[in-house]
Amino acid sequence: MTSASSPVLQNFIDGEFVASSGTDTLNLVNPVDESVVGQAPISTAADVDAAMSAAARAFTTWGKTTPGARQAALLKLADAIEAQR
Repeated sequence: MTSASSPVLQNFIDGEFVASSGTDTLNLVNPVDESVVGQAPISTAADVDAAMSAAARAFTTWGKTTPGARQAALLKLADAIEAQR
């Protein structure tokens, strides 16, 4: 059972968070005190297919970008991650 303190995560597919098409989850456990801090979806074959299709579509554009543009995009992502700390 989950509570407000243990959120149910979603898959990130095609640029947005989406619920799994299945209902099974896996407990995310804090290794320090073994408390459940969240629930992760156990993705189904349909979820994986959707993610693979989205990745294939994205690669058609990403594969044509220059190394410099890829670097800039990854540095921007790193900055966003660091800003969340």
